[in-house]
Amino acid sequence: MLDTIFNIYRNFFSSGELVNNPATFTFKDFIQVLVIILIVIYFYMRFIKNTQAEKLVRGILFFITIAWIFSAVLIALEFQILGQIAQYLLTGILLSLVIVFQPELRKLLVHLGQTKFVAKNFFAFKNNNNKEQKTNVIKEITEAVKYCSRVKRGALIVIQKTEDKSLYNEVGTTINADISAELILTIFFPNTPLHDGAMVIHDDKILAAGVLLPLTEDPKLSWRYGTRHRAAIGASEISDSACIVVSEETGDISIAIDGILRKYDDITRFKEDLEKIISNEISEKIDNAFMTNLLKLRKK
Repeated sequence: MLDTIFNIYRNFFSSGELVNNPATFTFKDFIQVLVIILIVIYFYMRFIKNTQAEKLVRGILFFITIAWIFSAVLIALEFQILGQIAQYLLTGILLSLVIVFQPELRKLLVHLGQTKFVAKNFFAFKNNNNKEQKTNVIKEITEAVKYCSRVKRGALIVIQKTEDKSLYNEVGTTINADISAELILTIFFPNTPLHDGAMVIHDDKILAAGVLLPLTEDPKLSWRYGTRHRAAIGASEISDSACIVVSEETGDISIAIDGILRKYDDITRFKEDLEKIISNEISEKIDNAFMTNLLKLRKK
C-alpha cells in the first residue's frame, strides 16, 4: 500500500503536466482542488488551530513549498538526479505526516465516530422549549462550583454535548438523577467513595460519578497542575465535552475545552461561559478568549 501511495506522489510531482500545459487544467480540476482545499481548511480550523501543533504545521507547509519549488527548478535546469532526490524526500515527508499528526488524526476519527455527527454539525437547530430547564441547570452547577471554590473542595464535572456512555460504563457509578447543587456537593464531599472521580452531566441529568478520565499526554503542561486538571484536559482533547475543574489546593475554577484550560477569577464570567456551553452557543473550536490563559499552562 505504501508503495502505491509513494508512486502516486512521485508521478504527481514528476509529471509537471499542469505546469507545462496550463490548458489541461479544466473546470472539473478546479472543483477537485477546491474540495481538497476546503477539507484541509476544515481539518486545520477544527483540529490544528490554537493547538501546540499549529506552529509545526506552518513549518512543515513552508518546508514542503520550498522543497517543491526547489525540485521543480532543479528539473527545469536539467539537474535530474538532484531533482528526483528532492522529490523523493518530499514524498517521504508527506507520508510521515500520518505519524507526526497521529493525535490530531485520532481526534478527527473520534469526532467522526460520535453519534448524530451529521445532525449535530450540519442540521443543528436551537431549541427554546427547554430554556427554563437550562437556566436551572446553569444555576445549580454555578452554585455548587462557587461553594466548592470557597471551601477549597476539589471537583471535576464533565458536560457532554452528546451522551457517550463509553466514558463511564467501565469505571463509574451510574446515577441518572436531576441536577442539583446539593447532590453535586454531596458527591464531591471529602472521603466519600465518589469524590475523587469525575461527574458526567448531559442535558439536565447527572449520568454518573466516580468516573476515571484519560489524562492528557501533553509533555509541556506545567508540573503545577495535578490529576484533576490533567484529566479535564485529557477528556476535552478526545471528545466534544467541556470539563469544569475546582482545585482542591487553591479553590481556582477552570474549564477545559479542546485540550485548553481557562482559569476564572470571576464567577460571573464563569457563569456566562457555562451558559454558552449548556446552550451549545460556544463554537466547536474554542474562541480566542480561551487562549489568554494558555501560556500559564506551559513551562517557560
